[in-house]
Amino acid sequence: MRERGRTRRLLGLGARTGGALLRTRMGGQADWRALGEALFEGLSELKGPAMKLAQIMSQWDDLLPPDLAEELARLQRQAEPMPWEAIRRTLDDHYGELEAVFREVETRPFASASMGQVHRAVTHDGETLVLKVQYPGLGEVLEGDLAQVRRLMRLGRWFKVPQARLDALFEELAASLRGELDYHAEAEALARYRRRYADWPGLEIPEPLPDLSGERVLAMRYVPGTPLRELEGADDATRQGIARTLADWLTEELFTFGELHADPHAGNFAADDQGRLVIYDLGAVIPVPEARLAAMMRLLEATLDGDPMAMDEALLSLGGRQGQGAPLALYRDAAEAVSALFAPGEQDFGDVRVHRRLRELSPRVWAAMDRLQPPADTLLLSRTLNGHYWNLVRLGARLDMRSRTDPLLAWAGEQP
Repeated sequence: MRERGRTRRLLGLGARTGGALLRTRMGGQADWRALGEALFEGLSELKGPAMKLAQIMSQWDDLLPPDLAEELARLQRQAEPMPWEAIRRTLDDHYGELEAVFREVETRPFASASMGQVHRAVTHDGETLVLKVQYPGLGEVLEGDLAQVRRLMRLGRWFKVPQARLDALFEELAASLRGELDYHAEAEALARYRRRYADWPGLEIPEPLPDLSGERVLAMRYVPGTPLRELEGADDATRQGIARTLADWLTEELFTFGELHADPHAGNFAADDQGRLVIYDLGAVIPVPEARLAAMMRLLEATLDGDPMAMDEALLSLGGRQGQGAPLALYRDAAEAVSALFAPGEQDFGDVRVHRRLRELSPRVWAAMDRLQPPADTLLLSRTLNGHYWNLVRLGARLDMRSRTDPLLAWAGEQP
């Protein structure tokens, strides 16, 4: 009965979303704020894959209607927590008698997301830990939810997105969600990253505690910090330090280790009282093949050169366009908008003119969707990089991206 109720609610949200999209295609006006509020309320309670998909969509700030993007973004910071009684049952199943292991466990989570929530706990020795607890029954409803998400994603055909790419996006989402249920893999990733970045003074990664962790509970030492999404009011030195560390870390991940933290929403990052970047969640880490990275850098080089023909050729080699490609004028205008961040010297990621140019291009991008598509095998990578870009925007980062990029472009030119 509960599964049928979830299905009806997901289908109802899908119908409401489809109606809004249909009105816009017919030249009408959709109430994006009302739709966003409905999606927030429904998905916040349902949790799981559909909520995760909405969180992913919320990171496309430059493409979604502003009112809709703003409401979906609430899912990253205000998602309703699951009642303590349900979480307590999961903890009791794992630990047996909870009071025998912990002196105290806070009943109200200090973080809640699509697949689980986090509670502080104090051991009998007085040490503060955090317990990441998977939502009860999530494994059982996952496949059913994914089936409904696949139906919802058919709406993408209204934007001329080919079925093959919709299928690729679905498979990417499904693999990511299934992976996020594996807390053993996340504990291993935390340990690996702690070893990898042990000598980085500006980076802090919580220590996993295998003896207290299991299939549905991940225990870590508590690392306090101010969430990245709350740093807008922090002093400039703190924000710039965090931004530089984030940019350095992403470059190291991609070009040295060939992988990337693939869940960039702002709640996964914080600044501690020493100004270090804290990475809380490593439930999604993806490999980035060297050949794919080199191809993307060649596209960036063509973009910075303002060469629309080279951009088209690079997209073709990536599998990112079909037919005759996008209009050359769209390539030129996109290159002009993007290049502003790569001009010589320090550039301000908070410059609203850059975002305005990108947003003004979005209707033309959607209009060219039958010819210009994100490559099917880089959807998650592209989405992740976009999410990290917006984290830098939130920080008001000022970075010399040209000096950072030139050695990487030279590296790409040396690849076969």
